[in-house]
Amino acid sequence: MLIIIQNDPEVPAGSYGEYLREHDVPFRIVSPYAGEELPPVAELSAVICLGGAMGVHDTAKHPFLLGVKGLIKECVRRETPFLGICLGGQLMADVLGGEVSSNQNGEKGSLSVSLTQAGVEDPLFAGIAQNFSTFQWHNDSFTISPGGVRLAESAACPNQAFRYGANAYGTQFHPEVDRAIVGSWARRTGETAPYVAAFLADFDQARADYTDASRRLLANFLRIARLTK
Repeated sequence: MLIIIQNDPEVPAGSYGEYLREHDVPFRIVSPYAGEELPPVAELSAVICLGGAMGVHDTAKHPFLLGVKGLIKECVRRETPFLGICLGGQLMADVLGGEVSSNQNGEKGSLSVSLTQAGVEDPLFAGIAQNFSTFQWHNDSFTISPGGVRLAESAACPNQAFRYGANAYGTQFHPEVDRAIVGSWARRTGETAPYVAAFLADFDQARADYTDASRRLLANFLRIARLTK
């Protein structure tokens, strides 16, 4: 069974949920923030862990994060395919010995990311251009965990994606957002609300390239997890 961990009610699966339904890939969304219990990793074929407004160290305020961290550790131990997005990638970096810093290397909006040579050769990015469109919405950032392999970078944030072991991946960028999510996030704070139209216009301009790269990334992850051919 593939599960998608939703850590925040305002950070849904977006276009990735649509893609999985289109391609008849069974999955279940688990929302630990709402008290839903995480299933045993032994029962799982793969895990996608979404983002959230909280930070990886906010376990006192959000104690469910401790369970998510434990699940990530167990996924790595069992080599259960794992994809962590934004907060999910930060949680993965944290449990594997990397550092997650607040208000460092932050980015917001439709921005380009570049693959490293290791990224070009990695199956997660097969068929994706070396410079591709992403959507960013983060204030925190991670360092690559000891033993991890850096796969992608950007000018503002040097650690955009990494792999640990055979099939555990973390990204800083968001490949799962759709236009509605972009608008919702931009309206959330006074800092970004005045620029909603600009965020949406930039997203619309980049959407074709963004959608292609994002769908390829998910398709590649599903093949790595042997959920599709």
